[in-house]
Amino acid sequence: MPLIPKRVKYRKQQRGRLKGKASRTCILSFGEYGLKVLEPAWITTRQIESARVAIVRHLKRGGKMWLRVVADKPVTKKPLETRMGKGKGNVEFWVVPVKPGTILFEISGVDQGSALQALKLAGDKLPVKTKVVSHQSMEGLL
Repeated sequence: MPLIPKRVKYRKQQRGRLKGKASRTCILSFGEYGLKVLEPAWITTRQIESARVAIVRHLKRGGKMWLRVVADKPVTKKPLETRMGKGKGNVEFWVVPVKPGTILFEISGVDQGSALQALKLAGDKLPVKTKVVSHQSMEGLL
């Protein structure tokens, strides 16, 4: 089941811009280890879901995982071989716009080796460069 919002105020959105760094979701809040995004991008619900499945399969029900983002931006597309005009296309899929520094996943309750391996597997499923962070590596930032 894709991670899409139940209700939205407006069905279609403009594309917008992804400039600057993340300011809200850039610090570990729940877990001991996290997966941090290093470049701006749109991440689709399918990519988030495949990364989540990779983490869950590697941890084998051990520990706890948090998903810190939700895909709340609709992306529209016009049908192939359609002439210009005639309005905006239909919603095809949903994305989450992420800025550099956004933490996507957090893990706790597992040893460091398996947490690093699980988050690395998840990062390989995403279309952006990622980095595994921990509370020890973030102490200097707080």
